[in-house]
Amino acid sequence: MLYTVVDIETTGNGYKGQKITEISIFVFNGKKVIDEYTSLVNPEQNIPTFITNLTGITNAMVRNAPKFYEIAKKVAEITKNTIFVAHNVNFDYNIIQAEFKSLGFDFKRKKLCTVRLSRKIIPGLNSYSLGNICSTENIPINGRHRAKGDAEATTELFRRLIERDDNFIINSFLNPRSRQATLPPLLDKKVVDELPETFGVYYFKNLAKEVIYVGKANNIKQRVISHFYDKKKKEQNMCLETADISFTKTGSELLALLHESSEIKKIYPKYNRAQRKSGEAVGLFSYEDQKGIIHLAYNRLKLAPQSLTKYYSVAEARNHLEYLCREFNLCPKYCQLQTNVSSCFHYQIKECKGVCCNKEPIDTYNLRVKKAINSIGIGAENLVIKETGRTNNEIGVVLILNGIYKGFGYLDTSQDKQLQEPEDYQFFITPKKDNRDIQRIITSYLKKQQLKESENGEIRI
Repeated sequence: MLYTVVDIETTGNGYKGQKITEISIFVFNGKKVIDEYTSLVNPEQNIPTFITNLTGITNAMVRNAPKFYEIAKKVAEITKNTIFVAHNVNFDYNIIQAEFKSLGFDFKRKKLCTVRLSRKIIPGLNSYSLGNICSTENIPINGRHRAKGDAEATTELFRRLIERDDNFIINSFLNPRSRQATLPPLLDKKVVDELPETFGVYYFKNLAKEVIYVGKANNIKQRVISHFYDKKKKEQNMCLETADISFTKTGSELLALLHESSEIKKIYPKYNRAQRKSGEAVGLFSYEDQKGIIHLAYNRLKLAPQSLTKYYSVAEARNHLEYLCREFNLCPKYCQLQTNVSSCFHYQIKECKGVCCNKEPIDTYNLRVKKAINSIGIGAENLVIKETGRTNNEIGVVLILNGIYKGFGYLDTSQDKQLQEPEDYQFFITPKKDNRDIQRIITSYLKKQQLKESENGEIRI
């Protein structure tokens, strides 16, 4: 069996992505090196100063070096019918594969990772970086952070791993059913094996046990593994940092979505961005004036009685009111879009057909206002959304009071039978903050489900 032990140097995380600046390949038969190829590579983009400080490779050094397409045939030939070996193999392999893909070729090789092999065959080290392992094993590195020096040291490390592999670890890694080659180098396979295949939220953690990513899943194990196959740079960088994974079972997709959203805003993980900001809430509410006309208005949430829905800017509230006016032919002056005017006009609404123009009775107008209110998200209702729990004898509940999300929790089915009003469920939930993302999740859920409202305000699927 032949192996090609590979190391590359790159431009780092530049604007156009990482490009190869140097590559070194040692062909190894398990006992000795039988061939070797090393070359600088012109990346066709600038090498950042911090990368030059790390590797010593300058723009001047690669200016007249071959471009990757000029050495691609050699790389393909020398690695053909071999096992691709590298220290943190997914990094080197994925970048080389991307280079070939840009040329219209599909590069596929079996892989082995000396980080993962070392964790199994040389357990107990504080660090499995190439520098630390080589220091522990007294393996010299003739040119650290240069492709040839690192590839040569990795080859010697791999030779020693083969010698010590009494339990056929390497063969198990090469088993087609094994996922070892695709797992992040710092992550123990046992952690992945013990992940449940159920609804929940999972947490990617780095070596310092800091949460760097929070995700939700209908099948936690399946979703976690899918990250390892993702070719996006963000996913690859995240997986390279991942050293541990924990999880929380939720029992249903809705509860997983709600828990994920609140955890992201509480923890602010490095690789979660979309739901980080909460913003200051503005509440939409309705009231009836002395004539009996129903008005729509907005104010800061604390000053908005029985808010119908929430926004996170005044502009967002006004835009929605303009939409409601157009959609339901409402009067702008009764929707806080005009103040202190005698005639009803708004630049976004060409013609008003409401009571202010004496074109219809108040009752008829109010019916349209009520239809507009019913179209708004959750509305000012008290709801208990009941979901499957984490066990057969448990149910999950989401509590909404006056249109405001209060949180979710779990209770025994026997306890549920004793509760009559939505307010009774407050003692069984974990209080959570309401925000725009939560409202979006719940509104989307209610629209998708065929829901039946019972007399006590419960929602049952």
